[in-house]
Amino acid sequence: MSNTPPDETPGPETGRPVVAKTDDAPAELSTGARPPSRAQPGPQQAGGKEKNRWILRTAWKGLCPRCGKASMFQSFLKLRDVCPSCGLNYRFASPDDGPAFFSLCIVAFPLMFFVVWLEVVHEPPFWVHLLTSFPLMLIGCVLPLQPIKAWLVASQYVHRAQEAGTEHLWEKLHGQDDEPKI
Repeated sequence: MSNTPPDETPGPETGRPVVAKTDDAPAELSTGARPPSRAQPGPQQAGGKEKNRWILRTAWKGLCPRCGKASMFQSFLKLRDVCPSCGLNYRFASPDDGPAFFSLCIVAFPLMFFVVWLEVVHEPPFWVHLLTSFPLMLIGCVLPLQPIKAWLVASQYVHRAQEAGTEHLWEKLHGQDDEPKI
């Protein structure tokens, strides 16, 4: 393989990747056979407030952080492999235990203080805790998991979060067309 930069690499006749740039999005790799499919990309080049608004808007609705159209979830917490609208590959996303951590910090810890306060001040029977505290804890911790996971994925995409030394993988993942090469 030659040492030429990706933007000077020959196109589809060689089968090697080419970098395709648009005015509103970062460079992405494609096979060169067709331009990367895009629908109104998220504001990766925009200012901080616009980025944050985009992240929150798409995360709250569970939409793709690039196009803002299709859902990023296959089921309640399982991410799709690829966005059906714009083709964004979600393999870059690794929210791992982040949603559970934030859900516990935001809901469970404050609610636990309420449960302890209720027990110390009023000393209710155990069934009162079963009817109040347990459902509040369960609903309060499970319901925000999807928006929090979507927020983490959208943040990773918009801010191009990556581990040090993996820049080439980011470029490969965001331009990869999941179709067989001819």
